[in-house]
Amino acid sequence: MAVKRGSMAAAVLLCLLLTPWAGFGSAHADDRQDWVEQQLQAMSTRQKVGQLFVPRVYGTTADTTQAKDVARNMAELGVRNAAELVRQYGIGGIIYFGANVTTPRALARFGNDLQRAAAGNAVPIPVLTAIDQEQGIVVRVGAPATVLPGSMALGASRSVEAAELAARITGEELRAMGVFADYAPVADVNLNPRNPVIGVRSFSSSPGLVAQLTAAQVRGYQQGGVAATAKHFPGHGDTAVDSHHDLPVISHGRATLGGIDLVPFAAAIDAGVDAIMTGHLLVPAIDDSGLPATISPAVIDGLLRTRLGFTGVVVTDSLRMDGVRTRFGDGEIAVRAILAGADQLLDPPSLVRAHAAVLAAVDSGRISQARLDSSVRRILTMKAQRGLTSVLDATVDLAKVPLVVGSPEHRRQAQWITDQTTTLVADLGQVPLPQVSSSRILVTGSGKSATAALAAALGERGARVRVLPSGSEPDSRQIARVRRAARSADAVVVLTYDAGRRQLALVAALQREGTPVIVASTGAPYDLGPLPEGVSALATYSDRPIAMQSLARVLAGELTAVGRLPVSIPAVKVGLRYRIGWRAPQ
Repeated sequence: MAVKRGSMAAAVLLCLLLTPWAGFGSAHADDRQDWVEQQLQAMSTRQKVGQLFVPRVYGTTADTTQAKDVARNMAELGVRNAAELVRQYGIGGIIYFGANVTTPRALARFGNDLQRAAAGNAVPIPVLTAIDQEQGIVVRVGAPATVLPGSMALGASRSVEAAELAARITGEELRAMGVFADYAPVADVNLNPRNPVIGVRSFSSSPGLVAQLTAAQVRGYQQGGVAATAKHFPGHGDTAVDSHHDLPVISHGRATLGGIDLVPFAAAIDAGVDAIMTGHLLVPAIDDSGLPATISPAVIDGLLRTRLGFTGVVVTDSLRMDGVRTRFGDGEIAVRAILAGADQLLDPPSLVRAHAAVLAAVDSGRISQARLDSSVRRILTMKAQRGLTSVLDATVDLAKVPLVVGSPEHRRQAQWITDQTTTLVADLGQVPLPQVSSSRILVTGSGKSATAALAAALGERGARVRVLPSGSEPDSRQIARVRRAARSADAVVVLTYDAGRRQLALVAALQREGTPVIVASTGAPYDLGPLPEGVSALATYSDRPIAMQSLARVLAGELTAVGRLPVSIPAVKVGLRYRIGWRAPQ
């Protein structure tokens, strides 16, 4: 069932009752399906089970001999390194973390070596290398790869074009590095300002806006050559609990789920998303058994597959997160996830136990061969859709890596995207700053790198800038030092990030000096709710240098802050201080 813009919520509510859209087509589907069936028939049960797993590995090369890496790999995987992992288990995929990354070229070599290891297997299936490269605050491959705005910044831009372009750039660069799946975009609707794990990783608190930008990024990633993954189903946006550490409860009823949480996932499905990641969440309206969504047949087979009609790959969130480990051991969790309808088991804390448990469940008939084949078929289909029908297809040209990753054109496009995200929330006539080229500006607040980047960008425009980073919890001596410096400045710019009592005390103290104060929130814009009156305020949604460059351009009058708040900002006690969509006149 197609989900049309403007009627998304109604469509999702209907999806809860009707048989929905089923499947997505593309060119050469018959040839790819022939390949899938040929591989499936040739694979042993053990190799099929191997395809279900996407573990992490330790080391920066596929054949690492570093003692620390080998020890951790042996403890969790039962092998010394990633190459052995591929040969011994016929593993379906591997997730890279930041510790695996040194340079883009080295990461590409790592992936090529994984594919060479797979070439030696009885049925040589390419390894689906995967990563969390959401952009914004979740980045595994940093510069020289192109740094782009995260989801909430894109939400502020309101630009489908910018969101799609950001994802396509990311996808192209990942593909050049031999990474074929990205665990993005985040499709959660961030309704709770106290959400400790989503926040700026969400596009907005508006389900319609999240749906538009989720669909745009699905298209962008997959046009760029990587599998997109909408997460965290059925929606992690309205909770104050981090599923890394505990099991959140989503208390929404069916109508609220259908009208809010599920809307972006329906849009992702309509856009042809390759994969959807489950969240470790209790959703009593769908399953009152106490089972987290990741191991709930009612959530995966019932809601996601039957009601929403998703026929692609379901991947679990990391199985080492506490949110899914409340009732069962590591082996049983893996088995139950498959029985619930999941296809890929991400990041098990012990691959040895999880793999043995799933293999035993297949041998005993608890997991039927038909059930196993259905997951492997979906996994192979996704690989085929991304052009991974041979290990040769999955190797990349190392010489081309620096031509694509961080290319001048990508960096130019990234700045254009970022320039659409800065939001002017309150202005007392101080934005832009008058005569920046002859001004004395004090830059202070949270983040050494962010304050330094903003100072450098203002300095490039002729300002005489002093930098005094105060940190996230400035004490009375730090505050006093910043106050003294403010007396000789024409303006003070304070950067906040998750502003607590001490950051707010710094702002109040600076106000008493009489120097114009401009506050820029560099994380979630909720920081601006408790600010005292009498300060100008902006939101950048990021503390990355590229965001500081856009902020400097706004302060210098080179750029109009066109971003609009993607979330509402509560007042200190009750009500709202700023509504979603707000931007101050400029």
